[in-house]
Amino acid sequence: MEQVHSADTSRRAFLASTAALAGVAVACKATVGGSEAPIPKSSGRKPVGPDETIHMGLIGCGGMGNGHLDGLVKYKSSGKENVEVVALAEVCKPRLDATLQKCREKQGITVDGYRDYKQLLARDDLHAVLIASPEHWHAKMAEDAIEAGLDVYLEKPMTLRLKDALRLKRVVDNNDRRLQVGTQYMLWPKFHEAKKLIAAGAIGKPTLSQTSYCRNSKDGEWLYSIDENVKPGEMLDWEAWLGPAGPHEWDTEVYHRWRRYRDFSTGIVGDLLVHQMTPMMMALDPGWPVRVTASGGHYVDKKMENHDQVFLTIEFEKEQTMVVAGSTCNEQGLEVLIRGHEGNLYLGGNDCVLRPERVFAEEKDEQSVKGTELDTQDALRLNWLKCVRTRDQVASTVEFGTRHMVIVDLATRSLWEGGAYTFDPKSLKAVRV
Repeated sequence: MEQVHSADTSRRAFLASTAALAGVAVACKATVGGSEAPIPKSSGRKPVGPDETIHMGLIGCGGMGNGHLDGLVKYKSSGKENVEVVALAEVCKPRLDATLQKCREKQGITVDGYRDYKQLLARDDLHAVLIASPEHWHAKMAEDAIEAGLDVYLEKPMTLRLKDALRLKRVVDNNDRRLQVGTQYMLWPKFHEAKKLIAAGAIGKPTLSQTSYCRNSKDGEWLYSIDENVKPGEMLDWEAWLGPAGPHEWDTEVYHRWRRYRDFSTGIVGDLLVHQMTPMMMALDPGWPVRVTASGGHYVDKKMENHDQVFLTIEFEKEQTMVVAGSTCNEQGLEVLIRGHEGNLYLGGNDCVLRPERVFAEEKDEQSVKGTELDTQDALRLNWLKCVRTRDQVASTVEFGTRHMVIVDLATRSLWEGGAYTFDPKSLKAVRV
């Protein structure tokens, strides 16, 4: 018999579960946007034994959720990792039903479905959860999962707004949980080779880096197909989908194509550019972003609320500048390049190529470090599952997630409101200048 749990039942179950945790809540406070909220204390969960199966939940059964599921359900049979996806949560009934069927068939086990994610978190048999919900839910779902004692794989961007990222970092820092942010290019070997060369002084003082994420289509970006049968009621809990975004009139375009709308997504900046900026920051070790400006517009896709062309300039603590281009109306990107006073690193393909500046050509030799092909998304999931088991630190940490959110948030403000924005890493405050 199919097991799908109602929202009302799940709310009662989660309230009963979290009531037991209230007595051990810590008094630690987080200051975000002038308001205070207690930082939750993670409930105790038994560690995963060396030969024990990792039991996982998946929140969000859309395109990304199903993409992750397709990878996860193969790990046990292939010997990559002893993991089972035993619970799904999704507010849209057709998506939940279809993903449940696939999950059960591919694994040959019992899998439960929930219309309210909190009932999934209230289970006592889970070790970890993968969150692939829309951006406006990332922060809340991740915090609730950590409070429930679970390790988390959180799709990028880490949050929708900076204030939520700063709070989530506090939550992770104050609890012994492993949160992996889904910026999979962090594992691309060429960036790790670049990091070694930079740390060894091979290019001298890094000065200017550049990267981009540009793609094109005839009709516009994120125009996912619309299922006319999905509407508020039995098929969709619209209020639950909105959640932290607050009340909003039903709009099938917003539901099916939310990345096109500024209340629910930062568009190119958060969905695409974080992939490129995060590994560059890992390689450069430039400190926190301290000043961000952005420009752009709606040059082709006039119907999309978010921009279809953007250009960012980011200054970092350690006196480095990064320029980043993003487009959904032209696919020609910038060359991936890190400039230094003494040499340059070219990272456009799989290889990491060092070419000295002309004035240092007598002192330095050109060198090329051969890269390797890697399914980075698969590697990032496996890295997370290994850390769930071993308690090692994950590759794409909340620290990097927070730093990319400084850029995302300040660039988004600059695009919509104009001006440049600074960020103070000590006070954690952003100011328009």
